Amino acid sequence: MNETIKLLKNHRSIREFDTEKGISECQVQVIMEAAMAAPNWINGQQVSVIEIRDPAKKSMLSKHAGNQKWIEEAPVFFVFCLDFYRAGIAAEKNGKELQIVDNIEALLVGSTDVGIALGNAIAAAESMGLGIVPIGGIRRNPETFIDELKLPPYVFPVTGLAVGAPRKIPGQKPRLPLDAVYHKEQYNSDRQSELINEYDDMVAKYHAERSDRKRSDNWSGSIASFYDQGFEEYAKKVGPALIKQGFNFS
Repeated sequence: MNETIKLLKNHRSIREFDTEKGISECQVQVIMEAAMAAPNWINGQQVSVIEIRDPAKKSMLSKHAGNQKWIEEAPVFFVFCLDFYRAGIAAEKNGKELQIVDNIEALLVGSTDVGIALGNAIAAAESMGLGIVPIGGIRRNPETFIDELKLPPYVFPVTGLAVGAPRKIPGQKPRLPLDAVYHKEQYNSDRQSELINEYDDMVAKYHAERSDRKRSDNWSGSIASFYDQGFEEYAKKVGPALIKQGFNFS
């Protein structure tokens, strides 16, 4: 197994950062260059990243992302945005209409490009011994992020990324068995319930050990609760914010 594979398989999300250690501009540039080297749809490069270091701004944004204190603790907080603003400039320059923003394909394309770029950024940061945690909670109040970061039309904040030196490295969270997510030739639904039951036991044990028996929740219970009512803040605010930014997603 080579060092790259070891790095990818050793990932942990860090939620405790060493506030005494910073990140250099050189490190940030390497992370961003790695992110932008990622593949993207039609070479449209539908991603922009906003770097935030100002403590007051990080503090304010952390509250709007669901009171996630690790945004404040991390020396650098990045906001990854899907971005068709440059495509709009290209359309105007060439006398064309930016019709993609009236189709849900824009959201699929932009979010996919953000995800691939984010993965590259994470690998680059972790290769330098830094810790990271993605922050989907920025979509709890997307209009706040749009206003504070002065995002132009056709740009939308998809996810944040807190980056810093780890103060504490947690145990690695177990993932679903490979048989549950890796299919050959066609989707195999026959064993999903069985594999989820096995995984629930594994996750409950992980939480119990990590919390000194104060937690025993499993995977399916957490996911079921979140996708029942836990995502309501996102449901109420993401759609209107997208429309405000010029996306009609019909």
